Amino acid sequence: MQEKSEEQVLSRLFELENEGQAERRAELTGQRFISLIQDPDSGRGFILQHGVDETEGAEIPAGTEFWEYPTWPEAERAFDQLLAESNSSGEVVEDDSTEGIGDFETAGAEVRDLYSASDEDELVTDPEKIETEVDS
Repeated sequence: MQEKSEEQVLSRLFELENEGQAERRAELTGQRFISLIQDPDSGRGFILQHGVDETEGAEIPAGTEFWEYPTWPEAERAFDQLLAESNSSGEVVEDDSTEGIGDFETAGAEVRDLYSASDEDELVTDPEKIETEVDS
């Protein structure tokens, strides 16, 4: 099996995180995040630490790091230790944060109000009203 480049691994980790696949995630000071992620394809555990992406996915944020662990329990222990160290130094803003997850450009269709197809919408027609107008 071919080893993935660092950029490929980071891209995969961001993809998994944006899909909500991070098992745990914490927001740190300075708009930084740490996430515990298990890659479903390889079963390996990862810790991803990154800042906020201002380029909407065009570039990996500066200062992004990841650590790879051969087993999930090792990754969990390392994440707990990193989180405890960050907490003791006052860097944890919120544990289990969902802030900034998902890219608004690729998160799917826009959800609208249940009653958005109202009478004022010219593209929405009432079939009964059409029949009445034809019968006249």
